[in-house]
Formats: sequence, structure tokens, C-alpha cells
Amino acid sequence: MKTKILNAPPTVRIIHSGHACNVEEERHTERVYTIREGETLELTCLVTGHPRPQIRWTKTAGSISDRFQDSSVFNETLHISKILRTQGGRYYCKAENGLGSPAIKSIRVDVYYLDDPVVTVHQSTGEAKEQFYYEKTVFLRCVANSNPPVRYSWHRGREVLTQGSDKGVEIYEPFFTQGETKILKLKNLRPQDYANYSCIASVRNVCGIPDRSVIFQLTDKTASPLIKLLVEDPIVVNPGQTVSLVCITTAGEPPPILTWVSSNDSLPQRSVVKGGTLTLPAISSEEAGVYSCVASNNVGNPAKKSTTIVVRALKKGRFWITPDPYHNDDNIQIGREVKISCQVEATPPEELIFSWLKNGRALRSSERMVITQTDPDISPGTTNLDIIDLKFTDFGTYTCVAALKGGGIPEISIDVNISSTTVPPSLTVPRGKSPLVAREGETVELECLVSGKPKPIILWSRADKEAPMPDGSMQMESYDGVLRIVNVSREMTGSYRCQTSQYNGFNVKPREAVVELIVQYPPTVEPVHTEVRQGLGRPVVMTCRVLRAHPSRVLRFEWLLSNRLLHAGAFDPLKDETEYTIRSLNREGWGEYTCNVINEAGAGKCTFQVTGKAYAPEFYYDTYSPLWQNRPRVYGFKLQWTQMNPSAVDRIVAYRLGIRQMGLQRWWEQEIPVEGNIGKGELMTHNLTELIKPESYEVRLTPITRFGEGDSTVRIVTYSAPINPHLREFHCSFEEEPICMFTQDKNDDFDWTRHSAATRDTKYTPNTGPSADRTGSKQGFYMYIETSRPRKEGDQARLVSPLFNVAPKNPYGITNPPAYCFGFFYHMYGKHIGSLNALLKQKGQMTSEAPVWSLSGNQGDRWKQAKVSIHPTSSFQVVLEGVRGPGIEGDIAIDDITLEEGECRDPPPNISANALSTSSHIWLLCAALVLTLLEGQR
Repeated sequence: MKTKILNAPPTVRIIHSGHACNVEEERHTERVYTIREGETLELTCLVTGHPRPQIRWTKTAGSISDRFQDSSVFNETLHISKILRTQGGRYYCKAENGLGSPAIKSIRVDVYYLDDPVVTVHQSTGEAKEQFYYEKTVFLRCVANSNPPVRYSWHRGREVLTQGSDKGVEIYEPFFTQGETKILKLKNLRPQDYANYSCIASVRNVCGIPDRSVIFQLTDKTASPLIKLLVEDPIVVNPGQTVSLVCITTAGEPPPILTWVSSNDSLPQRSVVKGGTLTLPAISSEEAGVYSCVASNNVGNPAKKSTTIVVRALKKGRFWITPDPYHNDDNIQIGREVKISCQVEATPPEELIFSWLKNGRALRSSERMVITQTDPDISPGTTNLDIIDLKFTDFGTYTCVAALKGGGIPEISIDVNISSTTVPPSLTVPRGKSPLVAREGETVELECLVSGKPKPIILWSRADKEAPMPDGSMQMESYDGVLRIVNVSREMTGSYRCQTSQYNGFNVKPREAVVELIVQYPPTVEPVHTEVRQGLGRPVVMTCRVLRAHPSRVLRFEWLLSNRLLHAGAFDPLKDETEYTIRSLNREGWGEYTCNVINEAGAGKCTFQVTGKAYAPEFYYDTYSPLWQNRPRVYGFKLQWTQMNPSAVDRIVAYRLGIRQMGLQRWWEQEIPVEGNIGKGELMTHNLTELIKPESYEVRLTPITRFGEGDSTVRIVTYSAPINPHLREFHCSFEEEPICMFTQDKNDDFDWTRHSAATRDTKYTPNTGPSADRTGSKQGFYMYIETSRPRKEGDQARLVSPLFNVAPKNPYGITNPPAYCFGFFYHMYGKHIGSLNALLKQKGQMTSEAPVWSLSGNQGDRWKQAKVSIHPTSSFQVVLEGVRGPGIEGDIAIDDITLEEGECRDPPPNISANALSTSSHIWLLCAALVLTLLEGQR
């Protein structure tokens, strides 16, 4: 019986490792991964689907950044070491296998950082009291780049400065900085105001980022900088000269720091800066520009002085001949007028001077030979020689000589021949040179024949579209009429225009011609490479599809295994694909299959790697890392995994488990046998024991079939402070990210959020929620329900504890259920508070209809304790349910959850009438009465 492979569209989920500070899971349908700048980002894309999907990572829906390692883009794991703040943003993992729509998941990466703060000082002096004395006011402004937003505090010496602590001090809290203190104003300076001021910038130790500080010493001499530049402006020099620019400070306290900047973005590589002197050895034309000396001491505005360096240069000599402008004629004729124009680019243009020679002898302006030099401001660098009433004796060689007044630069000479043989240009395409057919990768020469005396320059451009030429420019020059293209590509197919330039020729209407270029290329096919996994005895179908080719008439195809020809033939012109089928795969059929699709230009190649390798297993990452063993030096770990596409290949008979201690070389291996077939999504378990505290381990899992070993998967098992559901006393304060194995109920309306007051964003609703955790620490964590939009009245969030086992005292069953005391602290402050319910969920039973504890409404801005006795008859979980009230000022928080064996002995005194279910309420009142009587007897 033949088994059919079930094709499945791709699915994707993103898991994370590396050095995350915090990960908010699916909050408002968005996952946010917080990481400190400089740490390593690792995101892994777990995919399912058959055929095996292709994976691609992108950022902000665009292409991947240049800083990504190339191997990361198409790998399951995206790895960015030493992440930069600019690399934050949304990262997408896209998987596609041709079935259905591509699967896409995203995660937002938020990079946290804090730079050193900078203090800038501004002073103002104003006249007061009818000009008898001056008032001086100083503003100290502190700024630090950070993410998340920074908070500032000011100190004078050891004294902490706050608004109202000193009448001569004002601390600005501008609205646009969300209440962050930035500006310290010292009004009408007093002697005690001259002191050391320190600004401390803090992000409340988020991500472990420590506070940063800066000190500024304010004295009665504090002043903004002044400078002088001891050079001319502009400085005109010859290339190769050494230029020195000197800048000195004339005022400023603290002493200013001098820096040099250039209009060319950066100083030349060979430049030398020593104090206020900038030296530019052997200067070149590329190093010309504006150079500025900047002095800064953070008092007032920086002082800046600039000078322009001009490097003399002469380049690009061109000429053109204008036949008689008064007659519509392109030829030079005796008795008519001829103008010779000469143009040169010069720096500086005002130093440019021209002279003319005829047959090597100096030529002076006369009535028939008129020499003019155009205004440099209108048409810089141009001179004209007008020959009026051309005579036979005027034929000869005219030379235009360009020089600079300053000297030191070689002259440029341009020769122009005027004779009876001087003829205007013409342009033609040689026979057989258009259209020109070439193959991709070849070198081609497009040719236009140009005639004329003098011979003009030819300009080449694209004639069929606004596209650049092969060198990236819009126009290319050619002196011989040939355009040479090396390594021609299919994108270069099209029409090319050749056109005469007005330079080095006649100033007449341009001549032009067009050359057609056709670039042939081999077929482009898909898939370029794909892996086909299949069990023995099953059929395999491989399809190679042609996407495009030129010529599009494909000639033939051939299928090969390794280099052995399996099948060949002519390609069906009505189809765009060819197929090869293996009816029953055997061991000899494993290997690399190649399909060559061939046209005149070459072959396109589809490659299929047919293998019986099993897919990699997928670790169940939601497993909480350590499982406690009641032994001093060791811990255990329950390894859980599912098998990716278990039915795609032969039955998996075993897994090879490898484990090694992090940092060591030696692997310890064992085989885990598998009985029967593995179902899709089936969760498999293996207990790792005898792991040494507190070491971490690398675990490798490899499936084994008749083919041999499949793909391996590796994960790290890390020991952290354990939580044991079997303990006699359970306590959770939510300080660690795993939140003591509590989970979010999948069937509620929204989730509880882990937060601390130190990291809580200022945008959250005021007049609601706690300002610290239960112990009063702003750094401590708690869980709360965020009731802002899109939440609505009646929405429920349920937090479910780990499963607690009930150990029966009677081995034959539980006849007398044990008692447990369930306690927690709650904070219910805000005018829209809904309800907080505690429920008991027992194994094999539905959640009890009535809560064991319940409370509704505003309870004030303080933490209170609740305790309730429960009597489970089987393994159980406790559930805390927050219900959203009628508005946004209704955040409910919980902290310090405890579970102890035995009845509750000290119920809190502030329990409201609706705080308990009827049975628990009566029991607690009785217990309180008994305790009161016992106290009285003492």
C-alpha cells in the first residue's frame, strides 16, 4: 500500500533567546522584546509545513539590514551580536512553500541605552533697580540620550536640589519632556551658587543600566568661548602645497576645547591636528572647501570661525566651431563669418586668462579677428575668436591657451584647424551592427561610424527608457564612436542612441543614430534548490518550472541523478514545466537530482536533494527550566518536544540525546527508543536527572530512521531559583520573568501584566494602580490588569497557578481532604474598579462555579492582604480572575501569593462582607472568635 505525502501550508512562531531584559508576550497583539545595547539578539523562527518552507527574515517590512550576517537572513535563527540602538524595530519572519499564503510572524525589538549626560550653561544679565546694579541669572540644562525616557536629578555639592528647596533655585519640568526634570535655573546669582553642580541621569536600572552623571563647576569667571582665526579668507594655494590653519582662544571658562570640521563631511586622512593648528600636507583639489574651527566649553553657544581653501586647477578644455550664424549653412565658406569658441574649467575662475595663437604666433584682436572673453559670472571660462569675412589666408591652426594669473599650474592649449577640408559631422550605424545579439556575460561593442573634420565626441544614452548606462551615469562619452559593455546583462537589452557633441566639433544641430541590443540569457527556473524528504517505498514527484528565458523558445530538458542521465527530451512549448517521478523510492534513489532546462544561451538548473532524513524535533519552549530535586547538589529537567512532520519520512525508531555542560568539550550521549508511530503535535517527554547546580547544559536531540540520523535541534537548559509545586510552603512575588510557573488562561479576554513602578510608563492612567510593590519597593514587581482601551466592561483576565499535588495521608484514597491556606496581597484603587475573584480548579473537574473569595469596588490606595482556606480533594490549581469595571481608572494588582499546608490561622482584619464565599466567611469568623476567647483565658 502506497502512502501519500500530505502537503501542508506553512505556519510560523518566533522564539527568543540571547540577552533579553524583558519580553511582553502578545500584549495588544504585539510582542515586545527588550534588549540592552551591545548585547546579542537571537530570534529563532520555528516553522512547520510540507514541503519544507523557505525562511526569510526582514525588518520593518523592508529588506534586511546590511549589518545582519548574510547567513542570518535565510536561516531559522537571526543573530545580531552587539546590537545597536539603530537596529531596533519590527522584525518579520516569513515562511513560504508555495501552498497557500506565506506565514508571517513579527516581534518588536526595543533597544535600551543611556548615554553620558551633557550639561550646557546659558547666562543672562539684566538691568534692575534703575541701573544701580545688574542681576545675573544662570540656566543649567542637562540632556542625555536614552531609551526608555530618562529622569534627571540635580545636586549642588552633596545637597539634593528640588523645586522649593531653595528660593534662589527653580527646576523646570517642561511639558514636552513628560515631566522629566532637565533645567536648573539659578536666579540672581549669590555667593553660595558658585559651586559644583552634578546632574544624574537615570532610567531606574531598567535592563540593568546604571545611572550616569556629569559635574559642572560654576564660578564667577564662567564665560562662553571666543576665538580668532589667524588666516586669510579665502586662502588660494597651488596643489601640492602644505597649508596650516591656526585658531586661538581669546576667552572662555572652563577652557574651551577646539575642534576642526570640514564642509567635505570629514577632514582629509593625511591632515594633522595639534591643539588649535590644522595642517594639510600636499593639498589636492579634492581637499578644497570650507574649514571651520569650533570652540566649545558647554557655556553659551559654541564659537565658530571659518575660512575657504581654494586649490588652483585647470581642466576640461573644449572647443566648437560655429559656421556663419547669419546664413543657414553648416559649411565653412570664403567670405563668410566663422566663430571658434574655447571653454576651460578653472579654479578660481576669476584668475583665468586666455590668449590666442595662429600657426604658433601670438594673435591680437583686430577689426577682422575679434577676440572676446565672456563675463566669468555669466559663462565662466569661455573665450571666442570671431573671424569676419573669411579669406584663404585665414586657413591654419588656431590655438587657444588658458592659464591662471597666480601661476604654478600648467597651461592648457587647444588646437583648432580651419581649412577648406573642414566639414561638418555625419553619423551612421555600420551594416549588420543593429540589431546586435549577445549572450549574457559577454563583452559587446555598440558602434556608430562618425565622420567630419574636426572629429566630434560621441555621446551614448538609452533611447527607449529613462535608464542609466552600464556605468551608472545617464550619458557616456566615446571618442571613436564605440560603446564597450563588459559582462552584459539582460537588463541592458534595448535601444541605445549615439549623438554628436557640440564640443570638439561643429556647433550645429546634433547628428544621431540608434543601435538595438538584444541580450540572450539561459532559462531562469524554480526551484533553484529544494530538499525533498521521503520514506522508502513512497513516490516522489519533482517539478522544474521555467520563469523566463530569451530566446523564450526553450529547446530541451534533461534530468540527472548525480551525473547519470535519467531522462531527456524536447520541452513542450505549451507548458512551462517538466516533471520527473520516482514511483517507489529505494536506497539507491537518495541523492541530488538535477534538471537542466537548455536554450541557445545556456542552461537553467533546478536541484532537488532527495533524502530520508527526519526533520528536526521542536523543543517545547514553554517548559519552565529547572525541576527541583530534594537533594543539595543536583536538579532535574523535564525535556519536552514535538516532532516536525513525523510522517514525512520513515518511522522514527529512536532519538539520540546528547548533553554537555556549558564550557566543556565532552558530550555524553544515549538513545531514547520510540515505540510506535509519532503523531503530529504529539508531546514527548524525557527526564534529565543528576544535573549539577547551578550549571547550565547544552542539550542536542537527533531523530533516527532507517535512513540514519536526521536534523538535530539544540537548546540550553539553565538552572535558576526553582519553584516546586510539591513544597509544603509556596511563595511567589513575581520578581523573576517565569512568574513562578503561573500561566495566562487561554480562554479569557485579556492577560495579566507583570510590571514594576520603576518601569511603568508615564502614559498609563493616573489615579489608579499601585506606586510600588507590596513591600513598598519601586523596583519590585507585581501583576496587574491594564484596563485602558481596547478593554471594555466585564472583560476577564485569569492567572492560573502551577498544578499542586495533594499527597493523601491515607494510601487508599483521600477520605479527609487536607486544608491549605491560600493568601495574597491585592491593590484595588480607582473609581472604576471592577472585581477580583479567587477560584479553585481541581484536576478532572470544571472550575467551581462560586469563587472561594471575591471583592469589588475601590479599596483605597494601599495594599491589603486576603487569606482563605481551601480543601481540595485532588491535584489542584488556584485561579485569580480580574474583571474590568466601567472605565479606565480600574487597574487591579496582586502580589506575594502564598500557599501553606493547614487552615489559615491569622485572617486579615480588613475583610469586607463580600470578600469571602459563605462557607469560608463563617469559618474565618468562628476561627477569629476562638482566638479571641483563647487570648482572654491567658
